[in-house]
Amino acid sequence: MQYRTDKFGAELSILGFGCMRFPKKGNSIDMVETEREILEAYKSGVNYFDTAYIYPGSEAAVGEILQRNGIREKIKLATKLPQYLVRNRAALDKYFDEQLSRLQTDYIDYYLMHHLTDLAMWEKLKKVGVLEWIEEKKNSGAIRNVGFSYHGNSDGFLKIIEDYDWDICQIQYNYFDEHAQAGVIGLKAAAARGIPVVIMEPLRGGKLVGMLPESAKEVMRRSGRDWTPAAWSFRWLFNQPEVTVVLSGMNSLDMVRENCRTASEAGVGQFTQADFDTIRAVTAKIREKEQTGCTGCRYCMPCPKGVDIPGAFRCWNAMFIESKSQGRFQYAQTVGMTREPAFPSQCVGCGKCEAHCPQQLPIRKLLKEADKALRPLPYKVGIYAARKLMFRKAGRSK
Repeated sequence: MQYRTDKFGAELSILGFGCMRFPKKGNSIDMVETEREILEAYKSGVNYFDTAYIYPGSEAAVGEILQRNGIREKIKLATKLPQYLVRNRAALDKYFDEQLSRLQTDYIDYYLMHHLTDLAMWEKLKKVGVLEWIEEKKNSGAIRNVGFSYHGNSDGFLKIIEDYDWDICQIQYNYFDEHAQAGVIGLKAAAARGIPVVIMEPLRGGKLVGMLPESAKEVMRRSGRDWTPAAWSFRWLFNQPEVTVVLSGMNSLDMVRENCRTASEAGVGQFTQADFDTIRAVTAKIREKEQTGCTGCRYCMPCPKGVDIPGAFRCWNAMFIESKSQGRFQYAQTVGMTREPAFPSQCVGCGKCEAHCPQQLPIRKLLKEADKALRPLPYKVGIYAARKLMFRKAGRSK
């Protein structure tokens, strides 16, 4: 196993264990198999374990396994505050104390504000006293490092990292989503500020393995590299010095062993030009089903009316690359949950975006098509209801 350092010099394994997708036995976590996998990862050098309040049964399972095997003090434990449920200062203590109890510990190594999508969510937490609360917990040793996980666009990410002296951050990032959400812009901006970056969804929830078109797999086979699709994804990430930890939701011993082997072999500077060419060719094969040629370059931004143009097109494309439900879910999760609405319906047809688009896309026309596909009536109602719940004090929906 190889290691990279956090902001204060602590060594973190470049492969982290994402604890959201533990194997199941019926409707519950299979504790026997989960324990085997966690211990296999630990013995192979994995020392970063990531869970969250809303991962069903995960915190309790992790706490039980770590305590039973006496390894809590030997690993770095990350979990997340369900900030979308917090309405007052008392709630901060309520959720945190519950998490300590579940995890059978009296401190958290990395405590993240979960699922921020824009600066407004962080501002909401500040209004209920989160800054003072963090200071108290850090002074007491109950929280060692503070960070956030992110699911908005790169503009929002940059605002958040500039607003506070963060110890760590977590973003979705992989070779297919290089320019989506925080993207490579966010990755490099965080690294430039000395903020360690933890990567989630390196395989897009397994889709860069299980849902690769056969033509993309053939490109990999012709490369001359004896790497699996998963190894290609991890090696692309490990090659980047700005990446600190790559999480994997491992749910089989074979998966643990393969990923640990890759993490022991791969590193910065090992990707050749031919390897980058292979990844570009694979990405092109995946994109053959896309509805637009949007590359996520963001030259069309900012929109005068706040429309997240690249976000809408990325999710629209996902409907055809992955599935309709996945594309719509991603849209509701990212674009739909920003404090300030960013829907295509806000477009007034000014055309500024089209004047700057390197691909010369008819953006105004495509936005109407994307909005119709991404927000059929049931989804429109669902997003509206979710926004009312999340921003009920001062939110607005369109």
